[in-house]
Amino acid sequence: MPDTMLMAIGGVAVADIAGADAISRVEAALARRRRLDVGFVNAHCVNVARRNAAYRAALAEFLLLPDGVGVDIAASVLYGRHFTENLNGTDFVPRLLAGLPGQRRIALVGAAPGIAERAAAGLSAVAPQHEVFAVADGYFGAQGRQEVLDRLAASRPDIVLVAMGVPAQEIFIRRHLTDSHGTVFIGVGALFDFLAGNVLRAPRAVRRLRLEWVWRLGLEPKRLFRRYVLGNPLFLKDVMLDRLRRGRRAT
Repeated sequence: MPDTMLMAIGGVAVADIAGADAISRVEAALARRRRLDVGFVNAHCVNVARRNAAYRAALAEFLLLPDGVGVDIAASVLYGRHFTENLNGTDFVPRLLAGLPGQRRIALVGAAPGIAERAAAGLSAVAPQHEVFAVADGYFGAQGRQEVLDRLAASRPDIVLVAMGVPAQEIFIRRHLTDSHGTVFIGVGALFDFLAGNVLRAPRAVRRLRLEWVWRLGLEPKRLFRRYVLGNPLFLKDVMLDRLRRGRRAT
């Protein structure tokens, strides 16, 4: 990514980039028909990447955008500055599609059965200039993978949104999606669930305070306990250790 400031957090190179510039990157890739993989990195992603070599290798090929207060704290600790903009996928992807000129074909793959169709309707309302359609849910497994790939190739989308969770979605994008399946591939996590109304977004006041993770933990405490209650302290501990190691190398 020439001319883009990168900040490495836990071995993951996250772009310090404004949202408008990220949208321009996508526009340029589509205009040139040059493949671009886009992902979002939060504290949980860094925790997984530190301990999962396949995921870490996949992320190395992505334009990675900063998602959430955790990576912003890490940037401040490690680099003495915050990211230019918080670009979480739930807000950025609708903004991206709404801002893209012309008509594009947007394919959705992932989430539970029926969710992608409802998410496609939600995105169509936000960006009516594009053709947005569901291709498959995320439960096709190894046996159904080729059928999904064939559907993608036949539908010839410009952008493919993949909602299979971390690290599965990024590994799927790098290992199985090629130029015959699209041009821009974006790992979007829980976006389809939010768009479909399956999971409620935090109120704007909570989001402004950058406490949406607390809201999500309250909604799904059993599922997200390890990610947030155990994962956030682990993330901060690892970041502080990285800072100490950097200080030792500098002396």
